[in-house]
Amino acid sequence: MDLAAPMGYRRREFSEAEHISGRDMSKAAKDTQSTVDFGFREVARNDKQGLVRGVFDAVADKYDVMNDLMSGGLHRLWKARMIDALHIRPQASQHLVDIAGGTGDIALRAQAHAKRRGSTLSAHIIDANSEMMKAGRQRRATKKTSGLHFTTGTGEQLPLPDKSADIVSVAFGIRNMTDRAAALGEAYRILKPGGRFVCLEFSHMPSAMMQKIYDAYSFTLIPPMGELVAGEREAYQYLVESIRRFPTANAFLAELNDAGFARADVQLLSGGVAALHMGWRL
Repeated sequence: MDLAAPMGYRRREFSEAEHISGRDMSKAAKDTQSTVDFGFREVARNDKQGLVRGVFDAVADKYDVMNDLMSGGLHRLWKARMIDALHIRPQASQHLVDIAGGTGDIALRAQAHAKRRGSTLSAHIIDANSEMMKAGRQRRATKKTSGLHFTTGTGEQLPLPDKSADIVSVAFGIRNMTDRAAALGEAYRILKPGGRFVCLEFSHMPSAMMQKIYDAYSFTLIPPMGELVAGEREAYQYLVESIRRFPTANAFLAELNDAGFARADVQLLSGGVAALHMGWRL
């Protein structure tokens, strides 16, 4: 019996070559590709963004609560490590662009960290989901913070000029994008020379046994938990499937290298449950 497979699905193992094949495709081949993954389903490429938007519309008001429940609070430690990895300079004024950061969580943490370093950090949040940004604006009002701006947009087509950001971050968002290569290219485009890119995302554990245990937990407990807490079992079914479909840490690191990031590096967190991918635009 395959404990890692959810009810109603037949799990398929994905080789390293399959995970990284997307970056080897020519632009013309991508443009003609008719389907992309949406969890364990294949959907029309043009439909994925709307389907993902529907998922996050459904869970926006419970998103942070569910993050605590799903990770046992570990996501807070992961985000703290991410903030350190942003390399916010002391006694400086910098600009952060946070992609798919609609709740404002990462931007607010980064601003607080900058303040402790005697720095000023303005933050621009780009998110395709209006409900997530609504939650972020409410959080901004509660925190009574300034220098935090929200704009509707996608990671694949950022509505920002070239070389306009000192730091680009994305936390638990890049796996939901239709075209990762385009999103990485956009992050690189808007960074200033010397700018920093940091991505926090769920990953794959090097230990096959531990991965099986983690998959069993994810597929068995998280969708029912999502139904109980947020009333959205299907949304959380998609979220755990999207984690399983995301590339391994080394495969995604290769995608950063292909996008042009210099000194690209990866750090596994909590044994590989999550990973930090980092790089510079030189």
